[in-house]
Amino acid sequence: MDFTDVKRGAAIGVDALLAGMAGHSTVIIAYRRVREQSACRAATRDGYNAAMTRPMIGITVDNKDNTAESGQYESAIAYSRAVVGTGGAAVLLPHEADAVEHYVARLDGFVLTGGTDPRTEPFGEPTHVNARPMDARRQAFELTLLQHLASARPDTPVLGVCLGMQLMALHAGGRLHQYLPDVLQDAAVHQDNRLHAIECVADDSLVWDPVASGNVRPPLTHQVVSSHQQAVSDPATMRTVAMAPDGVIEAIDLPPSQRRFYVGVQWHPERMANGDDTSAQVNRTLFDRFVGACRPST
Repeated sequence: MDFTDVKRGAAIGVDALLAGMAGHSTVIIAYRRVREQSACRAATRDGYNAAMTRPMIGITVDNKDNTAESGQYESAIAYSRAVVGTGGAAVLLPHEADAVEHYVARLDGFVLTGGTDPRTEPFGEPTHVNARPMDARRQAFELTLLQHLASARPDTPVLGVCLGMQLMALHAGGRLHQYLPDVLQDAAVHQDNRLHAIECVADDSLVWDPVASGNVRPPLTHQVVSSHQQAVSDPATMRTVAMAPDGVIEAIDLPPSQRRFYVGVQWHPERMANGDDTSAQVNRTLFDRFVGACRPST
C-alpha cells in the first residue's frame, strides 16, 4: 500500500483504510498528520470567516479630566461591551482629525459617546455660564467626523449617546437648551443616572421596539437612565422620535428611508442593556439594530 491509497481514504472510508494498514505505522502517522493539518486549516479559515462577520465599530473616547492636557483618554467599558455583546468589534478612536477620513473609509459604524457640554460659539451662540465645556479638540474631531460621514459615506450607521446626540443635532443646524434648570422646574430628574420615563412617538423609528412593547403603537412609555444638564431644543433637519413627560427631547433621528441608521438618544442605553425587564430589552434592541445596520452587505 502506497501513499496514494492513503489519500483515497476520504473516498473509501477512513476506518476501513486504517484497519487494512496493520504494520504500516509510518503511513498511518503520515495520514494522521495530513488530516490534522487539514482540520487546522479549516478551523483557521472558519475562525477568520466568523471574525469577518463582526462589523468594525468606532467608539469616540473622552479625555481624562475633560482635557487633552491630561495626556490620557478614557472610555466607559459599557460602550464596548454593548457593541461586542450584540455582535460588533469595538475600536476606540483617538481625537486625531487628520485620521478621520481613514476611520470613515475603514470602519462600518460609529458610536458618539457621552461627555460634558458642547461649546456653542461655532453655532452662533455664546456658551452658557453654567455649561461644562467639552475639550475643544474632542469637539472639533467629532464634528469633523460627522461632516466627513455626511459627505463621503452618508449611509454609515451612527448612534449618538447623550453628548453625541447633542452634537448630531448641532451638526444638523439645531439648537440646545444649554442649562435645563433654566427651563425645567425639576431638571434633577435627568441627572445622576436617575430612572425616568420616555415616550416613543414615531413607530417607524429604530428606537421603537414592537416586541418589547407588546406591539402597542406609539406613544408608549419606557424607563431609561440619564445624566445631563443640557438637551436638544430644536433638532433642525432631524426629527424628534422620543420625549420625556416634561417635554425634554429624548431621541432624534433621520428616518430609515433617508439613512440606514442615524439615531441620537439623550439617555444612556449602554448602562441598561443587561437584565430581563422591558427597558433592558429596549436598550439591547437599540444596539442590536445599530450593529446589524453596521454589518456589511454580503
